[in-house]
Amino acid sequence: MKKNLWLLAIAQGLFLTNNVVFIAINGLVGLSLAPVAWMATLPVMGYVVGGALSTGLVARSQQRWGRKTSFQLGLLVALLTALLCAFALYLGSFWLLVAGTVIAGYYSANGQLYRFAAGEMASPEFRERAVSLVLAGGLIGAVVGPNLANHTRDGLGLPFLGSYLALAVVALVSMAVMAGIRFPAEKAKAVVAGSVRPLGEIVRQPEFIVAATASALGYGVMNLLMAATPLAMDVCGMPFSDAALVLEWHVIGMFAPGFFTGHLIARFGVLKIMGAGVALNAACIAVALSGQDLHHFLIGLFLLGVGWNFLFTGGTTLAMQAYRPSEKDKAQAAINFAVFATMALTSFASGALVTTQGWTLLNAGSLVPVALTGAALVWLALRRRGEVSPAA
Repeated sequence: MKKNLWLLAIAQGLFLTNNVVFIAINGLVGLSLAPVAWMATLPVMGYVVGGALSTGLVARSQQRWGRKTSFQLGLLVALLTALLCAFALYLGSFWLLVAGTVIAGYYSANGQLYRFAAGEMASPEFRERAVSLVLAGGLIGAVVGPNLANHTRDGLGLPFLGSYLALAVVALVSMAVMAGIRFPAEKAKAVVAGSVRPLGEIVRQPEFIVAATASALGYGVMNLLMAATPLAMDVCGMPFSDAALVLEWHVIGMFAPGFFTGHLIARFGVLKIMGAGVALNAACIAVALSGQDLHHFLIGLFLLGVGWNFLFTGGTTLAMQAYRPSEKDKAQAAINFAVFATMALTSFASGALVTTQGWTLLNAGSLVPVALTGAALVWLALRRRGEVSPAA
């Protein structure tokens, strides 16, 4: 189990390498190719829209062929779309770049299931630690992603062409890692055929509602601010190397806590750790609103990363309490669709707001989803308290 978890953590890190490079360069490449400036983050939006559109396809492929084959198919898509994005940049075609990122969303929809696969590899008492450990593999992306984007930026003469080609190599390495992982044998469909509830019944459970809300809004706030950061720093006259540094520490904040978040959840409870994530998101916004120097971006984005980790790890753990093993494909697809749909909205809003209204208004508006997430956690906590009270 430990060997498989470590390999899956490496695959998670390579997946995040792809994501970080996409976030770091797609907005800037989009800005150079887009007909108008407010469309700059459409390639970023395309990636998450493609993920949302692919959740159903991925769920069916996982159900039909199992984890390993479906994950390898996603990595093949990652390889081909990295080459397609490089070709789009070479041609100077904005819309071909958007199309490439939309198709790449299939890989993203697969990669978002790595954390659930980790939970299935572990015993129930180790589940939250397994999820947390695999998410910690994103530290590879934290270090490799920004540096890969920075050092391959001008390698082939055309800015960022080398970055897209480097992602094709990353996909090949990830395919080799995935080949070494042994996933738990799937139960025969005949055994579980009668134990699957309708999706509507699953998603109406309070735990599922709060897990999906926290995962989607936590990811949405993170994506809203992270996607806008390279553009905001460019407007402030900062070099791309500074943006790469900020993104590096942001992703470190996202995944370094993975080594202990599972232990914190086991000790203090999932809702308290998710509540701490909400507080850290609010602290990030407070820092961002206090100034626009390099240290404001650096500290704010680091806090945002840690807050995302607490919310996302907690949301994943909470979600796994709301469905049976036989229901995992449809339940996980529903959560990931909510995440991707929210990310698609925030990716578009990110570029539109930061280029038309500015960094300050973008951060102030982020307080709304942060408050909604906090309210959802309070609602579930009060509901659970009422269920165990003597009066009940």
